[in-house]
Amino acid sequence: MCSHPQKTLLRILNKFTSFPPTPQHLQQAHKITHNLLGSTHSTELHSAMISCVAPHVTYRVLSDPTLPPRSCLAFFHSLRAQNKPRPDLKAHFILLYRLFAAQKFATMRTILSSLVTDAEIRHPVSGVVSLIDECECECESESESESRFVEKLCDMLFRVCADNRMFQEAFRVFDYAMAKGLVIEGRSCFVLLLALKKCGEVDLCVRFFRRMVESGRFEIRVHALTLVVDVLCRRGEVEGAKELMDEMAGRGVVRPNVFTYNTLLNACVVRKDRKGVDEVLGLMEKEGVVASLVTYSVLIEWYASCGRIGEAEKVFEEMRERNVEMDVYIYTSMISWNCRAGNVRRASALFDEMIWRGIVPNAHTFGALISGVCKAGQMEAAEILLEEMQSKGVDLNVVIFNTMMDGYCKRGMIDEAFRLQVIMERKGFEADVFTYSILASGLCKLNRYDEAKRTLNVMVEKGVAPNVVTCTTFIEIYCKEGNLAEAERFLRNMEKMGVVPNIVTYNTLIDAYSKKEKVKRAHVLKAEMIEKGLLPDVFTYTSLIHGECIVGRVDEALKLFNEMLLKGTRGNVKTYTAMISGLSKEGRADEAFKLYDEMMRMGLTPDDRVFAALVGSLHKSSSHVDVKQNEYGEPKIDTSDTSSWSNQSLTILHRKAART
Repeated sequence: MCSHPQKTLLRILNKFTSFPPTPQHLQQAHKITHNLLGSTHSTELHSAMISCVAPHVTYRVLSDPTLPPRSCLAFFHSLRAQNKPRPDLKAHFILLYRLFAAQKFATMRTILSSLVTDAEIRHPVSGVVSLIDECECECESESESESRFVEKLCDMLFRVCADNRMFQEAFRVFDYAMAKGLVIEGRSCFVLLLALKKCGEVDLCVRFFRRMVESGRFEIRVHALTLVVDVLCRRGEVEGAKELMDEMAGRGVVRPNVFTYNTLLNACVVRKDRKGVDEVLGLMEKEGVVASLVTYSVLIEWYASCGRIGEAEKVFEEMRERNVEMDVYIYTSMISWNCRAGNVRRASALFDEMIWRGIVPNAHTFGALISGVCKAGQMEAAEILLEEMQSKGVDLNVVIFNTMMDGYCKRGMIDEAFRLQVIMERKGFEADVFTYSILASGLCKLNRYDEAKRTLNVMVEKGVAPNVVTCTTFIEIYCKEGNLAEAERFLRNMEKMGVVPNIVTYNTLIDAYSKKEKVKRAHVLKAEMIEKGLLPDVFTYTSLIHGECIVGRVDEALKLFNEMLLKGTRGNVKTYTAMISGLSKEGRADEAFKLYDEMMRMGLTPDDRVFAALVGSLHKSSSHVDVKQNEYGEPKIDTSDTSSWSNQSLTILHRKAART
């Protein structure tokens, strides 16, 4: 008596063969089967035996119940290895059933995937669906096992289409399954949602999720909702994501959990939407959703990035009170933000605390603290941390070495920086573009321009591609040497090197031209910068204001000063110093003192140059005026002789500043 799988195989075989096999076909099929059963290496078949095998022979061999699935696969792969004839769609179908009956689902999926994706044997998904439909009709009145084969095949085909980004074909299979009352597994639907998300198909993702909901045939899991919420948030549709969450909860389909709320919270943080962050936190409290470690991590990043380090500390304390198990990432975040805020003492205390709690710091933790102490000029502390890092077996990296070198350079300890570079390279780390930029900048600060150029040239010779910082350093060196023509030539060559100048690059040249009294050229560069989409900042305006004042065009400087304020850019001490100095040279004491008062109201601390300029405005005398011409052919007044300025005047101004 035949078993159910054998009956199904006979029906499939009869369906695929419209006429009886010839004696030759039967003999060839028997010979191949006998060879496969008798071979100790079932993967080996003589090529002559399977050359020119007719489809009917292939069907009969694959459907022979005495042949185990392993041998069926060997025969199938041998046929595929031949140029002709390759197994057709029906042969694939018979093999898929054999694998299903043997519960070889992974192999079944591999065969199905190659059927619809392999360029040499590819069959359209519509053809596969048609064949499934034929089989489904055959199995309607048969056993549950046979129906499950059709359902499993349909689900597997749907997932194969999803995995291979064949979205329209996946929807076609889904439509067929829904029409026939077949079950597509929820996890297969999630695979499609995930694939749509990865490909940025937001509308298709949302639409398919809604189809799942409206069909009423799926238990909608919260992770599917969270995925769609994330997709909407990434496209900036945070309000749409909120509405979807409300709708799903209101209809009783699925309620958001902490992961869903974290997704929404993070989206509000990315948008810097303070109101949105507060709303999400309010919703979590209202729905009784308890904050997770991720929630706290996002909030710490949010408050700290807004400069509200005190709020971040409150969140950290709440974690302690709730006995939330903290990890290295939370501590690293707190240490990093405290270091950025200049609170190195607090960062060090947090570092000690995490060690005490048994949390092992990683390279990022050490990197954040080393960066903080280097910025504070505490190089001895940085060296101790570097040694501790090595003693704990934490991997060093180029970023940490660069941070240390930058710290040495900022303190003028250039020899220590080069010594560290040697150590770094001995440990197998190659100096990168940042290493060379840091060293060159350090040499520039010490006015060792030739050495700085040599350092950068070594970088180029070693095949390290320059970046915008390196190129700007080159330009700065030429500017300091007074070679503005070479500096601008380098600027023009940057784009040929694939490097786009930034605001700092332009500011470096604008400042150099302004100090050399070539203000016309400085303005040309400003216009060029704006044309390229770079907006002038306080340094741009300060350089131009200073330049206009040097050449005696104080009214033009005032226009720039007012333009800067109208653009929403706030002046700094150097801006006000340049403007007050220019006004003072022309004896416009009232305007100079007015700017001085404004400067004090803004909380900017003036230096002796401001006081000296103001005193000069009070003691301006024609006997000290040396009239020259600027590049515009206009008279330029030089009042640099301040020998008549009294100590008493300076003292009065200093006292006024102290009272303010």
